[in-house]
Amino acid sequence: MHILDIVIFLVFTLGTVLFGVSFFRKNKDVSDYTKAGGNVPGFIVGMSIFATYVSSISFLGLPGSAYSGNWNSFVFSLSIPIASIVASNYFVPFYRKISSVSAYSFLEERFGYWARAYAAVCYLLTQVARIGSVLFLLALALHFMLGWSISSIIIITGLCVVIYSVLGGIKAVIWTDAIQGLILIVGALVSAIVLLISLPEGMSQFFAVGKEFDKFSLGSFNCELNMPTFWVTLFYGLFINLQNYGIDQNYVQRYKSAKDEKNARFSALFGGLLYLPVSFLFFIIGTALFVYYKVQPGLLPEYITGDQVFPYFIVNGLPVGVTGLLIAAIFSAGMSTISTSINSSATIILTDFFEHGKKDISEKKKMVILYTMSFILGLLGIGIGLAMMSVKSALDAWWGMASIFSGGMLGLFLLGYLSRKAKSVHALIGVVCGVVLIAWMTLSGQTLFHHYLAIVFGTMLIFIVGFFVGRVVTKKNDEEFLSGEDE
Repeated sequence: MHILDIVIFLVFTLGTVLFGVSFFRKNKDVSDYTKAGGNVPGFIVGMSIFATYVSSISFLGLPGSAYSGNWNSFVFSLSIPIASIVASNYFVPFYRKISSVSAYSFLEERFGYWARAYAAVCYLLTQVARIGSVLFLLALALHFMLGWSISSIIIITGLCVVIYSVLGGIKAVIWTDAIQGLILIVGALVSAIVLLISLPEGMSQFFAVGKEFDKFSLGSFNCELNMPTFWVTLFYGLFINLQNYGIDQNYVQRYKSAKDEKNARFSALFGGLLYLPVSFLFFIIGTALFVYYKVQPGLLPEYITGDQVFPYFIVNGLPVGVTGLLIAAIFSAGMSTISTSINSSATIILTDFFEHGKKDISEKKKMVILYTMSFILGLLGIGIGLAMMSVKSALDAWWGMASIFSGGMLGLFLLGYLSRKAKSVHALIGVVCGVVLIAWMTLSGQTLFHHYLAIVFGTMLIFIVGFFVGRVVTKKNDEEFLSGEDE
């Protein structure tokens, strides 16, 4: 790499850390640390939501998917505007009316503390795993592009994010997210333009070769349930994104951080709608990479495949300076995801465990808990990232378990939100049934249904079982009450 690219990358990273740390003195209390005092403009919150969604995995994975296959994964992106509209109209007003900053306090009101604790624990487990996996996969990409050791990248990246996340709180996270989101968009746009103008025969070649190899296909429109068809991918996207916008603490804290409900609703819409054109750019990049190297086969070494193609092009195909910008964009996407997980997880630990049932915790002690938990969570994420270097098979197994937890959380929330008659025991029965189904679909190796449908079927089963058990029990109790009156 050229020295200029390395300088651009390092300056951006150092600038991000210093900017985040600058918010340290602005965090006067817990409200500032967890919801930025509730006075952040909607545009900034929306950019933060967007940046939170686009991890470095998306930055590299979506072009890799388009390069290796087609645009089937873009169907997932098509579901995001639907989820953001639902969030803007229903979830945002709902959470703005709740006094607690925790996304799971509502579950305690409906079903008791077990439901809140269950959702909180599931959330914490998935977020720590998320931190570790993003650090690990980000380090793999940067190792390929920079040649630095994977362990060094994991440790340095993790510590950089921990420093400004711990000291800056949600204000630092949101504002740095917004800047990182802009860098990411510029980087994707520049990549797409450079690739398209670099094709020997220009844009016409992009469409001609892409069409010849069926690269623009959104997938089959048939009704097979064991294949990632258009419909299977769309329903998977709808449920995943309703989960993100509806019960994910990362998003709920941002709804709370906006200065009023109007700005909060705008942020949900803006963040979701912005992702669609940016993901479209990623798929253009992936297809353009396929065409670029297909018509110039001598430029790509045989050992470079799939997700490695875009990093290879960034280092070898972009002009000096632009390479540094792209590496900074990839790095920023990873930092955004990690910082968000650290702050939201620390908030959940405080609100759902330390504060629960206690009224005598001082503001100073709460801040100490937030700082300490943020630091510990960051170190745990670094540890998991390092562990994944030698235990790669554990990654797939863990994400299988994570899908079980997240499916149970979404189904439980929908049951509480949509059914007034479902009680605690009915919800518990529904959760057990749904989690068992998701576990079977995820871990058994069954081939009847595509694994995308695990969260769809599991969430629906939790709601259906809880809803109908609640109605049957209520009806039976009413009948017994009436028969007792007749006697």
